[in-house]
Amino acid sequence: MRVVFFVHSLISDWNNGHAHFLRGLMTALIRQGHEVLACEPWRNWSSDNLFQDHGAGPIVEFARRFPKLWIEVYSGREQIIAEIDRLTQGADLVIVHEFNEPELVGAVGDIRHRRRDFQLLFHDTHHRTVSVPYQIARLNLAHYDGVLAFGDVLANVYRSRFGIDRVWTFYEAADTSVFFPMDLEKTQDVVWIGNWGDDERSAEIHSYLIDSARALNELRFVVHGVRYPNEAISALHKAGIAYLGWVPNYRVPEVFAHSTMTLHIPRRYYRECLPGIATIRPFEALACGIPLLSLPWHDQEGLFRTGKDYLVVESPKEMRAAMARLAQDSELRERLAEHGLETIRAYHTCEHRAEELVDIYRQLGAVGA
Repeated sequence: MRVVFFVHSLISDWNNGHAHFLRGLMTALIRQGHEVLACEPWRNWSSDNLFQDHGAGPIVEFARRFPKLWIEVYSGREQIIAEIDRLTQGADLVIVHEFNEPELVGAVGDIRHRRRDFQLLFHDTHHRTVSVPYQIARLNLAHYDGVLAFGDVLANVYRSRFGIDRVWTFYEAADTSVFFPMDLEKTQDVVWIGNWGDDERSAEIHSYLIDSARALNELRFVVHGVRYPNEAISALHKAGIAYLGWVPNYRVPEVFAHSTMTLHIPRRYYRECLPGIATIRPFEALACGIPLLSLPWHDQEGLFRTGKDYLVVESPKEMRAAMARLAQDSELRERLAEHGLETIRAYHTCEHRAEELVDIYRQLGAVGA
């Protein structure tokens, strides 16, 4: 089939974690014999920030690393209907990601209503339904055939709060063609890869990461990410943490391979309002075979085996004890890495999700018939 995606950006993953899974899903669909097109706006926020900070080099490298991904750039609100009409010609399935402007979301629905020659899904991989629900409420999803939600709890919000019945749970997953174990020299002990964001986890970063680095000054700590204010960068440096800024997602497996362990610091909305949402980084970390320590997070949808695939710590004190233990216990590190990798390969690769998406498309066709 021919699948068309409308995304904020596939080219840039600067503060755009949505690109991680979307790249992998599209690549898996292509490997399975489908034709895939990604459409993104010209001069989008993520690409502009990437170019401003790092120039054109990462964009050229993206094209080299993902040569099979077909991307078209569109521009101008004035021509948006004509652009969408052109880009969706011949499509069997069109997927609009939630990180798009409302005008784009509504315009694709209008084209679907007028032409009726493709199936249309809205893809949500964020917490806006509970953090800023008005942003979802203002989207015109009336002509969409359904919603893909990256967790059962989010799917239920669409049903109960927004009155949308046709919702499929569609978890994120690891692109195992990019994320896999590498045997490299360990040059750092604890690595955390995550953006500062909008104060959704700043307290947790301080208590679980920065304070741990102060207490465990014999371990080497490294942080990658963007949008850190100067006071946060200063706090990292004072705690002995090397702050290394943005890292392209395709280089993250190398960073993990150089590290003894990594952390999962979920945003507060995923711990309190949308429990059970894993987000992308745990999938990628486990796929790379690196031991993972997580802040309290209730895996109520049973994606992983808590305590076997990764360890949960209930307090900053437990975090420091777990870090010290993992640094010394190679057998525990090996067990965690083995079990986490086993779970990813069995259930959570982008190939699994591509197959699920094809099945959802078939269900839509059956209903339409």
